[in-house]
Amino acid sequence: MITIHHLNDSRSQRILWLLEELGQEYNVIRYERDAETRLAPPALLEVHPLGKSPVLEEEGLKVHETGAIVEYLVEKYDDGTLAPERSTTLGIRYSEWMHYAEGSAMLPLLLRLYTGRLGDAAAPLMPRIDGETINHFSYLSKSLGDNAFFLGDELSAADIMLSFPIEAANMRGGLAQLPNLAEFVKRIQARPAYKKALERGGDYSFFVK
Repeated sequence: MITIHHLNDSRSQRILWLLEELGQEYNVIRYERDAETRLAPPALLEVHPLGKSPVLEEEGLKVHETGAIVEYLVEKYDDGTLAPERSTTLGIRYSEWMHYAEGSAMLPLLLRLYTGRLGDAAAPLMPRIDGETINHFSYLSKSLGDNAFFLGDELSAADIMLSFPIEAANMRGGLAQLPNLAEFVKRIQARPAYKKALERGGDYSFFVK
């Protein structure tokens, strides 16, 4: 049985969603952020030395990092629905988006989150952070275009990886000028598998109510 160590309001919500899309049985061990610091609880350090979530356990194997967990689950359980053949052009695009989600799209959002705690001291950095935010999310918007998903008309695991930075930007009002990304959020959040994952994962402030 698959076990997911899941932190509320975190990247690990994507893993629960993926498992629902794959139709796999799984256990969830839930951890709650500190109400004041918003940090993960010390209990996660007993699961992995970094004290981060998600962490997957299955048959003695332990995997951390969202992208690695997604790749593991898709390679093991997908029937070809959520990932194209890697040797194809579409497969290369898929791989790009899989890495882009954490490697590029999340960076300006994290910079904004952390510098926001500095108050006026962050002012010199904000023009660069704003510029990078606009740059990356305009790129995402242009790449999505009129498509339902980032590889075309069907959901892929790349969309699941991209969901978190796009949802995070949407929660902060950053998609007001990018309506196709806002519609993407509505589209993924309306999926039955997504809703089932919310039931398993608990509070998730990125959900548009």
